[in-house]
Amino acid sequence: MRVSKVSISGVTFAADLSGALFWEEQRLLVVSDLHLEKGSSFATRGVLLPPYDTIATLSRLAAVISRHEPRIVIALGDSFHDRTAHGRLTAEDRAAVGALQSGRDWIWISGNHDPALPRDLGGTVADEVAIGSITFRHEPTGAHGEIAGHLHPKARVSTRGRSMERRCFASDGERAVMPAFGAYAGGLSIRDAAFAKIFPKNGFVAHLLGDRRVHAIAASRCY
Repeated sequence: MRVSKVSISGVTFAADLSGALFWEEQRLLVVSDLHLEKGSSFATRGVLLPPYDTIATLSRLAAVISRHEPRIVIALGDSFHDRTAHGRLTAEDRAAVGALQSGRDWIWISGNHDPALPRDLGGTVADEVAIGSITFRHEPTGAHGEIAGHLHPKARVSTRGRSMERRCFASDGERAVMPAFGAYAGGLSIRDAAFAKIFPKNGFVAHLLGDRRVHAIAASRCY
């Protein structure tokens, strides 16, 4: 019940309840917008948050990697909350990242929060990656075959007399925007004008991350 199927440009992905996508044929796992060290970034500006977002995010990532055992992991941009966040990782956090990378190819996609990723974090750094009909990049352009992040989609629906707001995948079958994976990452309503530029005529589906499964709901039914 933890996954459902999402088709993007003819490729079927497993949409994991964690907010990751898994391409079984390629044994490829995609996550977006980890925003590691967001808590410490806010602390530098006097906004105190519990400093546990990095360990929480990496623990969730370890769980989904263990579940799918990918050969390739793509972190789809904004893996770090700011340009110097990687320098604030503890030795334990760095060791955790290294353990996740062990035995697999790891690709860091550059994002707007982390445009100049260092080369000492393991893995490789790229602006975007194309595999078959699918292109992985951080900021969505609306191109066919695109899987992007950046917008942190979330959706609100009414069910059984109550309102529920959750992170979601947004997809129309030709392109997709992934939810933010980071523990402290916020969200942007799929009814925002930014999504109308990517998905024409609001003709897309919100795949909401529920308590026990992913729920596919037409965007027109969300608010």
